Amino acid sequence: MTQPAHAIERRILLLAHTGREDARDVARAVVSALTANGLVVRMLDNEAKELELPAGHGVETVSLVDAGAAECELAVVIGGDGTILRAAELTHGTPTPLLGVNLGHVGFLAEAESEDVEKMIELIVQRKYSSEERLTLDVSVYRDKELVETTWALNEASVEKAARQRMLEVVVEVDGRPLSRFGCDGVVCATPTGSTAYNFSAGGPVVWPGVEALLMVPISAHALFARPMVVAPSSVLAVEVLAQTEGAGVLWCDGRRTVDLPPGARIEVRRGRSPVRLVRLHEAPFTDRLVAKFGLPVEGWRGASDRRRRAGDR
Repeated sequence: MTQPAHAIERRILLLAHTGREDARDVARAVVSALTANGLVVRMLDNEAKELELPAGHGVETVSLVDAGAAECELAVVIGGDGTILRAAELTHGTPTPLLGVNLGHVGFLAEAESEDVEKMIELIVQRKYSSEERLTLDVSVYRDKELVETTWALNEASVEKAARQRMLEVVVEVDGRPLSRFGCDGVVCATPTGSTAYNFSAGGPVVWPGVEALLMVPISAHALFARPMVVAPSSVLAVEVLAQTEGAGVLWCDGRRTVDLPPGARIEVRRGRSPVRLVRLHEAPFTDRLVAKFGLPVEGWRGASDRRRRAGDR
């Protein structure tokens, strides 16, 4: 299928974990299928070289600095959740949605598996997909009341001890009021999207993506009250590293961006101004995604319709 000469050129940004052979194979297949259907595939220079794809013939290459994600209809990301988080750095602040093809272990952010690629291409070509906005975090770091760093996160912002043998002494705050002081390994501030990531490992709750909320989860805290908390999306969370803390801490955002935190540092986390958009190819409930990704046992379930039918038989 080719486009008429007067048609507006459709452009797809493609990013892949080119360090993996299976990702390279899937990426080549996706490029071939998209260009055969008249779409232009935009790739980063280094990734196109890894795939041995020459520019032209429906493929254009760009630098990391000037990826131009806003000019693309969507971004197809081939890899695991880490690759999708890397792609989110390029699309953050643009309306371009992400479509993940999972080649990792769990892949909560991905919408398709590698065996679904043929159907995925068909839906892209026919524009039979939707997208949904996911809440993000804006993160500010202060030292001596001076703003020294701003960053963001899709999954979580975690304040952690920098030295393994030392504990982090913090005071946590919600909406401008102190809540509790404790020694800990760290504090995770997460989004509903990130509730199945680090937040989950730290013992936090799983929150459905349709819920607008912020989460705060202390890690190995020595305190009477250090429970996971779910607060309003309008709330502002803060973590202050106490001045008497021995050693420094570190802020991690999505496991990708770091900021060193000396004693006395203050970290504020609030709802992000720019959401991230994720492509949806089908309307599967989040419950089904949880069951599939975590391999949860559901044998013996008969369902509400079954119960209603049995009640009508009596």
